[in-house]
Amino acid sequence: MKRSATLLFILFSTIFMNGCGSETSINENEASAVIADYLESNPEYKTTSFNYGEMSFKGEKDQEELRKYEALEDNGLIKMELIEGKKRFLSKDSTFVYQISLTEKAAPLVISQGKDKAKVKTVTYILDEEKPVNFVKSANKTAKATVTLKREETDFYSFDNSKASNSEFITKTYKLKLKKEAGWVVTGE
Repeated sequence: MKRSATLLFILFSTIFMNGCGSETSINENEASAVIADYLESNPEYKTTSFNYGEMSFKGEKDQEELRKYEALEDNGLIKMELIEGKKRFLSKDSTFVYQISLTEKAAPLVISQGKDKAKVKTVTYILDEEKPVNFVKSANKTAKATVTLKREETDFYSFDNSKASNSEFITKTYKLKLKKEAGWVVTGE
């Protein structure tokens, strides 16, 4: 009798502990969803400076730069208005002065802007759904998750002078914490 009561107590204790513990568990899919929500409000990106306003392009020297601006105009991100064009007869050294302005379509890619310079996104990183989430649960209410973020180039990528990335992705580790009201949330990197 004593033995069966002890076994019954152990059985109920185990069931009770497992029942309480399931609230704090997290799996790969849940960790991925929590990080995806976090990245929507706190996106990962790379930036560069972008010059606009009154700009002068000189002959052969600035043709590549002018083509970059013309590509942005073709995509509707900027407007270019020719102010002055000095074409020298039988010379490759012509000068063109443009008034360049950002359009509404460029707004999602502009971080900050001044009178003639803007900080723009050149690369955005999004969660790679095909790669698994590697996570380690360090305590009942905390975990660390490492995810792969795919690189996506924006229209301003050609203006990035520090194209140092040799990879199509980055890996990032996020700290997750279980909060009573919100459930699992990202608390840091």
